Amino acid sequence: MSENPAEVVALRERRAGQGHAPTGNRQVESLADGGPFPTRHFDFAALPGADRYRLLASTIMPRPIAWVVTRSRDGIVNAAPYSFFNLFGADRPVVALGILARPGEPKDTAANIRATGEFVVNLVPFALAEAMNATCVDAPPDVDETEIAGLATIPSLAIAPPRIAASPVAFECRLTHLLETGPGQLLAVGEVLHAHYARHVLTGDPQRPRVDHTALDLVGRMHGGSAYTRTRDLFDLDRPLWRDRRDIDRATPHKE
Repeated sequence: MSENPAEVVALRERRAGQGHAPTGNRQVESLADGGPFPTRHFDFAALPGADRYRLLASTIMPRPIAWVVTRSRDGIVNAAPYSFFNLFGADRPVVALGILARPGEPKDTAANIRATGEFVVNLVPFALAEAMNATCVDAPPDVDETEIAGLATIPSLAIAPPRIAASPVAFECRLTHLLETGPGQLLAVGEVLHAHYARHVLTGDPQRPRVDHTALDLVGRMHGGSAYTRTRDLFDLDRPLWRDRRDIDRATPHKE
């Protein structure tokens, strides 16, 4: 049953005036129209860095976690998680890490990537969340965090840093770009040279396997200093095709 546009507008105005959140299709309409919600503006140029971080990190979420393993020129392994991370292309296959500044000396991950141009991104399943958190410790550069967390490592195929044996997915990466995006703040872009997948997270045709997200059971970073989420609350949306909309418009009778 079609809705009378005037009734939709009137109902939207009543809901906004009564403080009710719009629901269903009307929620989509309200958001598309700019929403009935009052907003507050933040001038980031005038805010302290800590306030900018709090606002951004508490809204850009959930964030995937790169459990990054590097190796110094002296052969010392470092492991640390980074949630400013994502995939940025498949041809060439590239990932990027955002590495924030640290007072005093740069973070070990940043120093090692700058010095060697190599790193491994391991993904973090729920079963390894505690071990991942253990590698967050602010250990000195001569300490191997994988030993602190009791993690076994496996040699990589093409680069010096090893991968974490228990991680279900690991990407061997070579640095392609290192950008300083702020004082001591870096964006490291790496090409994925080799990818390692645990067999139990792969399904379907062995020649063109798919990843079983349930078996993968990854965690993501949320707001605050300690909030995480599991990637299990899913829903599907079919991607719209313009030709389908065009066909519907052609089939819809228009009143003269």
